[in-house]
Amino acid sequence: MALATSPDSRTRAQNRLRWELLAGLIRKDLKVKYQGSVLGFLWSLANPLLLLIVYTFVFQVVLKNNVPRFGYFLLSGLLIWNMFTGSVATATDAVVGNAGLVKKVRFPLGVLPLTSVGFHVVHFVLQLGVLLVVMLVTGYTAFIGWHLLLAIPAVAVALVLTTGLAFLVAALNVRYRDTKHIVEVVLMAGFWINPIVYSVSLVSAHLHGAMGVAYYLNPMAGVVVAMQRAIYAKDVGARSGNPVLADPGYLFYVERLALGGLVSALILLLGVYTYNRLSADFAEEL
Repeated sequence: MALATSPDSRTRAQNRLRWELLAGLIRKDLKVKYQGSVLGFLWSLANPLLLLIVYTFVFQVVLKNNVPRFGYFLLSGLLIWNMFTGSVATATDAVVGNAGLVKKVRFPLGVLPLTSVGFHVVHFVLQLGVLLVVMLVTGYTAFIGWHLLLAIPAVAVALVLTTGLAFLVAALNVRYRDTKHIVEVVLMAGFWINPIVYSVSLVSAHLHGAMGVAYYLNPMAGVVVAMQRAIYAKDVGARSGNPVLADPGYLFYVERLALGGLVSALILLLGVYTYNRLSADFAEEL
């Protein structure tokens, strides 16, 4: 007589299958991206080095600014931003781009947008590691210290926001194909709205009180400045009244990350709800 399986064991088995499927899809995307390439996965590691060289030349040789080691300052926020934008942009086509699979095979559809997120998270982790190694090799050790721990909640907030938006845009793009184009425009604008290529002190100089707090309702603003505090670390120019970072302490960043985390959690709930509600009609609408 066959033994009946408990609901808990079935749930665990289903969750394990979902994670295995997700891991398999991420590995597949990584292999496809570098298939036939001589350097293969090393291109992901070369990317931050090329960005570092180009932006350092442009902003410290051609267009001189008052941010020392500007390349490190830039990449501190740019790498997490690239992870966010890459995940959301590719997640927009996560369902539409797999129309044949969705219509013919029954599987947990939730892994499709998560695959986009996981793919870019892998790149982010590797590129961040390269950045830290380069900083050590060049003698820039300012990131070594307790402030580096700020990267943990910053990345956590970014992942929650990214996952929520990935689910949301993936679902909406099935029904409203203009979603992809709207996302492209919004992400392009977001790059300049967030203090990635300029010091957040320029924003603080014009936004005060409630407006200053409202600026951080955009979760990625808090994530970017927290990553800059964690990695770039130096509060250059603070004594002269022209600081590069938002604040020399830690509480400022924790508060902004908490605000961004709340907004991100609401977006995650909205994204998952929308995706689950619309997923029943994916096969028909594709």
